[in-house]
Amino acid sequence: MSDAPEITHPVLGAFRRARTELLDGEVLDHDWYSALIEVDGESVELTAASGSPEEVRAMLPRIAETVQALPALRRALSDAVVTGFSEGEPTAAELDDAASDLELQTIEAHPDGTVTVHLNDGCGEHIPEGSWPAVHLDRDGAVSEVTVEA
Repeated sequence: MSDAPEITHPVLGAFRRARTELLDGEVLDHDWYSALIEVDGESVELTAASGSPEEVRAMLPRIAETVQALPALRRALSDAVVTGFSEGEPTAAELDDAASDLELQTIEAHPDGTVTVHLNDGCGEHIPEGSWPAVHLDRDGAVSEVTVEA
């Protein structure tokens, strides 16, 4: 069992140090904390990218801001993915399709105040299998970059 403290937030819940138990019983403690919340009926992982409890506590307000902004932010996230990977200007139909197909998976905060939102391509038509789009938000919550991660 990790001796890392559980860190709680009044809205987001309890963050615990991420751990992986290997088949041989060995346990690996990772350098991030995570929690699960429900957003619109789906489970979303919240991650604070640090093993330092002090840094994690400092990131929780930024995660809470991002979660609170999701009603307006979701469309901006999917539009950014489509726009970032389209050849030419995407059509309204393409933007609408992606908005319904790209599912929120993880919100990851970083010590520098930036946030990465990982999405899942629910229909498999937008991003190659085994990969997922990630929308990077700057300290002000504006899209700064879109990447595909594997």
